[in-house]
Amino acid sequence: MKRKLLIVDDSNVSRMMIRGRFAALQPDWELMEAASGDEAVAKVSEVQPDFITMDVNMPGISGFEAAELIQRSHPQVRIAILTANIQGASRDKAEQLRVKFVQKPATQAAIQQAIDYFLAAP
Repeated sequence: MKRKLLIVDDSNVSRMMIRGRFAALQPDWELMEAASGDEAVAKVSEVQPDFITMDVNMPGISGFEAAELIQRSHPQVRIAILTANIQGASRDKAEQLRVKFVQKPATQAAIQQAIDYFLAAP
């Protein structure tokens, strides 16, 4: 079964970097993108991703708000918050939502953390 990943980030450059890292490490995965939390929430029902990487600070709803909405309607989707916002409050919010917190930049090691989380038994 082909896995699907939705990459959510308002920065085109960040999405390209994240896409490139995932493509190198998981070449069989189908990679899709959304440029905002609002777009991600709308797209989830349509594309049915298995996994989502989510930035926090974006126009419109935040990544945390989007993650919460997606979890309500699609609880099976595994979400990794991938952000440069490394304050304790962000880490606490990720823990509260039961999503993985991964610190940017999107290095190979950071992306591997997300992959390990995605593929771990729930």
